[in-house]
Amino acid sequence: MQTVWYVLVAFMLTAYVVLDGFDLGAGAVHLFIARKDEERRAVLRSIGPVWDGNEVWLIAAGGTLFFAFPALYASSFSGFYLPLNMVLWLLMLRAVGIEFRTHIESPVWRGFFDGAFFLSSALLAVFFGAALGNVIRGVPLRPDGTFFEPLWTDFRVGRDNGILDWFTVLCGVLALAALMVHGSAWVAYKTEGAVQLRARKVVSALLGPLLLLAAAALFAALSLSPHLLDNYRRHWLAGALIPAAAAASFAALWFSSRRRRDRAAFLASFAFLASLLAGVAFALYPRVLPASTSDAYSLTIYNAASGDYSLRYGVYWWSAGMLIAIGYFVLVYRMFRGKVRLDSDGHGY
Repeated sequence: MQTVWYVLVAFMLTAYVVLDGFDLGAGAVHLFIARKDEERRAVLRSIGPVWDGNEVWLIAAGGTLFFAFPALYASSFSGFYLPLNMVLWLLMLRAVGIEFRTHIESPVWRGFFDGAFFLSSALLAVFFGAALGNVIRGVPLRPDGTFFEPLWTDFRVGRDNGILDWFTVLCGVLALAALMVHGSAWVAYKTEGAVQLRARKVVSALLGPLLLLAAAALFAALSLSPHLLDNYRRHWLAGALIPAAAAASFAALWFSSRRRRDRAAFLASFAFLASLLAGVAFALYPRVLPASTSDAYSLTIYNAASGDYSLRYGVYWWSAGMLIAIGYFVLVYRMFRGKVRLDSDGHGY
């Protein structure tokens, strides 16, 4: 059952990244692709009905983590106390930037809220990427499963790391580039005219840097943690399928963007992000929080999980709730299909 819940938590975190990722990316690029007020309204309307629902996946993933792996929840939420508070404030600032923009008829305030939306979206992408980098690299866990990391130390990777070092910053920049591509592909799919053309240009311009950043992060991760290849060697079939899926989805993203097939490009970006996260989850298993101090202190699906009885019967409740949530999201996205229009009544943007 521990493995089942590991897969479920990974699924929910992946769902958050690929769903909330496109509206984070849209926020990170909207100042570049939308220059007039009506163009920025078009970008906001492209995510308007779904952005807050997409964030629910993060809350649901946290709740699932608390239920299935309480030791991991306790350790990570206390050890990452400072960055988690920064993420919370950025999430609130982003919501303020989106919702308050049209409530004050002032160019100055609109500029402020546009800047808040851009800055919070970009920093959230960087922070989430750095958080994943911390998990890949390992944190200074003690024998009792606790740890503390300062925001940064000397930016070198070692036993007692800071949250930010050269590797986690690299992962943060990679996440920002990936989500900017993802968000631009979504905006190109949902809009028309000048905004769509600029969004397509952003996708084309960032694909090369995205590939280079992904290759650099992969090389750095394997240099710092060679054990990440262990599962790929033991289970060679799955180990071959995941990189193949990542390569195929990136190739599809490249060709679709060149041919201006916006829907296909967005779906390919969706698949590329999902395959990257699947590759990380497969490499880490059975660790859920590796230790940089000693692998014996690492939290795994076995020493961090709830009891077997809770895990066994919790699957039924999780499945029922997930069916309702998935049904709701299918309905919302189906109702929201098609291009956005500024002349229609919608969400006050």
